[in-house]
Amino acid sequence: MDKITKLSLDLETYSPADLQKCGVYRYSEDPEFEILLLCVSVNDMPPTVYDLACGENVPEEILAAISDENCIKWAFNANFERICLSNWLFKYHPEHFCSYSVPEDTVGRYLDPSSWRCSMVLALYNGLPRSLEQVGAVLGLSEQKLKEGKELIRYFCVPCKATKSNGGRTRNLPEHSPQRWGLFKKYNKRDVEVEMQIQKRLQKYPVPANVWEEYHLDQEINDRGILCDAALVRNAIKIDELSKSKITDLLKEKTHLENPNSVAQMKAFLEENNVKAPSLGKKDVAELMKSADKNIAEVLSLRQKLAKSSVRKYQAMDNAMCGDLRCRGMFLFYGANRSGRFSGRIVQLQNLPQNHMEDLSEARSLVKSGDYDTLDLLYENVPLVLSNLIRTAFIPRTGYKYIVADFSAIEARVLSHLAGEKWRSEVFESGGDIYCASASKMFGVPVEKHGANSHLRQKGKIAELALGYGGGVGALKAMGAIEMGLCEEELQPLVNSWRQSNPHIVEYWHEIDDAVKQAIQMRLPAKVGCIEVY
Repeated sequence: MDKITKLSLDLETYSPADLQKCGVYRYSEDPEFEILLLCVSVNDMPPTVYDLACGENVPEEILAAISDENCIKWAFNANFERICLSNWLFKYHPEHFCSYSVPEDTVGRYLDPSSWRCSMVLALYNGLPRSLEQVGAVLGLSEQKLKEGKELIRYFCVPCKATKSNGGRTRNLPEHSPQRWGLFKKYNKRDVEVEMQIQKRLQKYPVPANVWEEYHLDQEINDRGILCDAALVRNAIKIDELSKSKITDLLKEKTHLENPNSVAQMKAFLEENNVKAPSLGKKDVAELMKSADKNIAEVLSLRQKLAKSSVRKYQAMDNAMCGDLRCRGMFLFYGANRSGRFSGRIVQLQNLPQNHMEDLSEARSLVKSGDYDTLDLLYENVPLVLSNLIRTAFIPRTGYKYIVADFSAIEARVLSHLAGEKWRSEVFESGGDIYCASASKMFGVPVEKHGANSHLRQKGKIAELALGYGGGVGALKAMGAIEMGLCEEELQPLVNSWRQSNPHIVEYWHEIDDAVKQAIQMRLPAKVGCIEVY
């Protein structure tokens, strides 16, 4: 065999762990995890399927190439293949496994991502969908992903329900349906063929080296994971169950409903009590409570506690926690493919609830020890306490600490620079308050945070948050303008006033719009300030 410089891979796997809930790191770490099929193309040659479930062996040269940093590995959603192969090699072929970084790092169970390329990232970079099937359809490839795949995956890759007809088994093996297994092997091979066609079709539109570097950094961050306090997480789940059980019993007593958590039943109860509730969303319930009588307000308050969803993050942490108590795979590279922005997965670290409790450490100690009775005695709203403690479930290793930080008004700063809106840049340079400065510019009066015309600062703030990237009245509403006290009639004048105060930004929107249209329709590159569109 010639020296292997490139592999295109696709796996079919089995694990009792739920991939969607726990992520690939925990999924492939499960003791029952196994690779069923491995399809490989070596150096762009036609792919071969290795049927591991039926006892076939993968050639030593291919096993060695998988961990060879000089061999480039391609896969669609390559994180899945890399992590599954990492755990498989580590367990069954340690002689072919090698990791990266330093010994005290927490990435030692995973293959170095620097020699891996993801054809999904290649597709996303070129504005194509995230799904292999959809990419193939959009590109009009001669070979398309087999549509039977989902049914085959359900049959072979996840546990099945024990029934009389299947002899009480909880898993389907190749011998249980040879015909399906033959089709499954074709499906595995077809995926590699489609991936190879994507690489070939998009070879003139490569992902730049700096984007691959960002991808590899993303993979390293995901491999490293974030340590969880398992005792806190698991006791928080138990306390949440106890709290919800108590709240449910109280609601049943007050409403006589069979299931007070049912939206339909609760709406019917409210209507019987002359309260019209078009929705039971958090904002709508909060509004209803302002005018409801004492008994109904108490019912709605209890309903809000019962519906508190942020504590589900504890369950997500428990699902994703690996053997070393670290949650991995929390970020999705190119999650927003139009901007290339990362997005969160599983626990969703990017939208953790803030904590505002003064006695946070005391409450944390009670939850960690599982002391529900004391917690319930000291705190009126146990679900709210649990929500406040979510961030504290992530812990640094001994001798280290976490620092919570954020870029200050980052969108407004970048936009001001790109559009050349000098008065705004001068506000930032001088350390001023952009919300006050914006309100002052909009209303033509001095605005100080705790001084003259301070009431206008809130209008400046909501305008800044909603309107900088072309937003209008709808954006103001989405940002909570009405809840913040603004009237419907004020919104359009607010939009007009902000745009008049920022003429260079408004002009910049139009210039960018024209440049994008030129690039798409006429296939000509354009430059707007320091931004290139092509």
